[in-house]
Amino acid sequence: MRRRLLIAALLALPLIACSDDGDADRAEPTPSPTATATRTPERPLPAPEPDTCHRIDYATAVQPTADEATVPCRRAHTARTIEVAPLRTTVAGHFLAVDAARVRRQPAQACAAAFDAYVGGSPEQRRLTMLSVASFSPSVEESDRGASWIRCDLVAVVGPEQLGNLPGPLRGVLDSEEGRDRFGMCGTAKPGAPDFSRVACSRPHSWRAVASVDVPPGPKGRWPGRAAAQRAGQEPCAEAARGSATDALSYEWGYEWPDREQWRAGRRHGICWAPA
Repeated sequence: MRRRLLIAALLALPLIACSDDGDADRAEPTPSPTATATRTPERPLPAPEPDTCHRIDYATAVQPTADEATVPCRRAHTARTIEVAPLRTTVAGHFLAVDAARVRRQPAQACAAAFDAYVGGSPEQRRLTMLSVASFSPSVEESDRGASWIRCDLVAVVGPEQLGNLPGPLRGVLDSEEGRDRFGMCGTAKPGAPDFSRVACSRPHSWRAVASVDVPPGPKGRWPGRAAAQRAGQEPCAEAARGSATDALSYEWGYEWPDREQWRAGRRHGICWAPA
């Protein structure tokens, strides 16, 4: 719920006129002027600036708001603002709170498009990268002061709940094989093993994500269920692993499919893995 705070102070000091003559009639009290405290409107907060850099951690990257100050991009940083877009808080002339469901959906949608345009590559290559985008919008208090923007930050998830430093602007990074190798999605072990963790391919690894598989929805576009999601990747992942193996008659492969919560969050594809 949008919260507004307005403090008004009303000061009134009655003035009483008195006569030194004891026989004189007491003068009627003279009403005093009323002093009304007026609130000086707060200046709207400035919008973030694109192509600025920040030091944020993973916990901040998954939050809807962030207030970290910028740092010079020549210094170590974990996020770069690649897009600043307007946040629409009015629909058909009606104002919506910044935490309304329709408003909350906008940052993820705007930043997904900004990410695709910025890093380049194909949709498949973007699925197989550890680069991602963090989306932020104003807090309720900032929105009350007129803030209405979306901030999209490029980040690199290099390990479990860990962001890595960005080496530079990285515009079009996935258009090159070098960029795809550095920021590719790799694993410390076979998917499903106790010591498996996703890491950037620039870190020590033994498995690599080699393809993605679209998981068909169930009835009415709903979560198809574990068995159906698992079946979707059997043949495509075996084929992808065979194509990347040095021996087409002897190879291993792994497959990760989205669970119910991931499906609801928008991940509708699985990942095929093969030994690196």
